Amino acid sequence: MIDLLLRNPDVPPEELTEHLTPSARFQNVRFENYRPNPEYPSQAEARDRLTEFVRSAHAQPGGFRLFRRAKPGGKGIYLDGGFGVGKTHLLASTYYAARESGLGQVALMSFQDLMYLIGALGMSRAVNTFRGYALLLIDEFELDDPGNTHMANTFLEQLMPAGTSVVATSNTEPGALGAGRFNAADFARQIQGIASRFDAWRIDGPDYRQRGTEPEETLSPGEYAEWMMRQDPMTTAVVTHRDLNRHLLEVHPSRFARMLSGIDALAVEDLQAMPDQNMALRFVHFVDKLYDLGLPAAFTGARLSSLYDDGYRSGAFAKKYSRSLSRVSEMLHEARHPA
Repeated sequence: MIDLLLRNPDVPPEELTEHLTPSARFQNVRFENYRPNPEYPSQAEARDRLTEFVRSAHAQPGGFRLFRRAKPGGKGIYLDGGFGVGKTHLLASTYYAARESGLGQVALMSFQDLMYLIGALGMSRAVNTFRGYALLLIDEFELDDPGNTHMANTFLEQLMPAGTSVVATSNTEPGALGAGRFNAADFARQIQGIASRFDAWRIDGPDYRQRGTEPEETLSPGEYAEWMMRQDPMTTAVVTHRDLNRHLLEVHPSRFARMLSGIDALAVEDLQAMPDQNMALRFVHFVDKLYDLGLPAAFTGARLSSLYDDGYRSGAFAKKYSRSLSRVSEMLHEARHPA
């Protein structure tokens, strides 16, 4: 059994740029195996437009740099939609299509990974690192932190005019103003220095991760025992939620992936409500990384609806908490119904 609490790895800044590729969960996705919901045409439209985006760039000398002749520099696309409509699938598919077309250097990262990278490298070094890239793909763009928004604005302002194109995704909180279009308008307002370079595309649809019934309950003792029997005890980590939360406060989120390296499955026992928002946000980032890595995970304890305080779920970081619950729901579904 692996003791996760003994891990607090050091990650040199230069290593942060080494694996900016789709995570394990999305290694096999392509435009061809994206399954749009026929009841929501915007899903198929987004796939087709991204396919054309890559094809058109490949057809012109200089790739994405000359995609829009009237506006020199990189082109920007912003995919705005709710949870679980396939935006990350489309983003990863764009990565593979661009690489397979030979369009130059391409990188995919989450918005939080970009923030950690800029913080570790410094703005000038971060910009220089990606100068010359044909395409950056940024998942889960967040506008809930003014400091991060300013950093992203500065970074893209310096990078895109030189020819780097950007495709970004973001979640619209269910029930947001204007049937979700508020988020796209907010993006344009916050990123006003580069907003003219972005086209906002709306993707509608329900959260596919709910699969009809969102698993509100964590694993029962019997389900947990069955799950444990399927895991290799030598490469499985088991930790209580309380101990994990304390440990996460000591580990920088940029190290979460390294902390989980070599682990094939993770069990988090005795989930409980998190009254401290700093602790809750660390757990949200940990869930994001666990989900992206595609590691089998089991959770026992409190119902999911009790994890995050209602005030958090309706506050500035509401999208993060809703995304986290959606992803824990999918991991619980996978624990109950292994492939």
